[in-house]
Amino acid sequence: MVSVKRRILEALAVLRALEMPPAQLNDRTAISLLALLDLSREREWSAAQNPMLGIRAILDFARQKLARPYAENTRESFRKYSVKQMVVAGIVLHNPDKPGREPNSSDNCYQIEPHALALFRTFGREEWAPALAAYLAKRPTLAAQLAAGREAVKLPLKAADGADIKLSPGPHSKLILSIIRDFGPIFVPGGELVYVGATGKKWDFFNAELLASLGISVGEHGKMPDVILYSRRQKWLILVEAVTSSGPVDGIRHHELVQLFNNSQAGLVFVTAFPDKGEIFRRFVSAVAWETEVWCASDPTHLIHFNGTRFLGPYVKQGHTSA
Repeated sequence: MVSVKRRILEALAVLRALEMPPAQLNDRTAISLLALLDLSREREWSAAQNPMLGIRAILDFARQKLARPYAENTRESFRKYSVKQMVVAGIVLHNPDKPGREPNSSDNCYQIEPHALALFRTFGREEWAPALAAYLAKRPTLAAQLAAGREAVKLPLKAADGADIKLSPGPHSKLILSIIRDFGPIFVPGGELVYVGATGKKWDFFNAELLASLGISVGEHGKMPDVILYSRRQKWLILVEAVTSSGPVDGIRHHELVQLFNNSQAGLVFVTAFPDKGEIFRRFVSAVAWETEVWCASDPTHLIHFNGTRFLGPYVKQGHTSA
């Protein structure tokens, strides 16, 4: 059995040999690597494993196997500054069991890439140096293959100006595609796509120039809705929240959006989009704010108006005329 300090130093030596950036040469990243290899103090590197773990399980490993009780609020640091960097380097795979899983899903998991696992199992042995050289020689090709695989599962979309948008797959992105392809043409005919912020990255598409022409300046940290459309004919900005896991345009969110777009020279229309009128709709519909709209992708030609007497009145039935 080796000491915790020695095990972490070994992991740091491996990360350094793989040319990881200095910002990742720390105990946090070393422990993340050890957890993903299930490499406790009792196990040799030749017996390294590659379980699929979430960030919570990595913190559990640190506490239980290495006596490092990291606080709960460090989870994001582990994910963003250690595990994510190993994913980018090609050492770790993100959601190998389901590449299309949404990034904000609680089922997100990580696993050591098979070629990297074979390399790690040689650490401390004579085979390490030649295995490392061979791995580094083919690493650019492997990284390119992994990157191509990640791109292949993205959902392509073209904006009106011809710009390419690629959304990470999953229910949230599919709903955003429905908003753009179905809701927009039906309820904002001739409208322009201003902004798309899906789960892959926050600013997937952003026509800042158009917003600026309407007197709106949004900083990088502005809490934008998922989709913004603009109708020049009506001079409306349609702000759409896509709901597949988080909440709708409730009273608090409505206030946030009003403040964010308070200088708008265009009228603001607030829309909450659901995939259908199923469980997610039933869970959140009671929280929807008044003076907003609800749209379901399953019934694309209809809106549900949370606007009181504004739309009260009889419908014209076939064979009848309204009074």
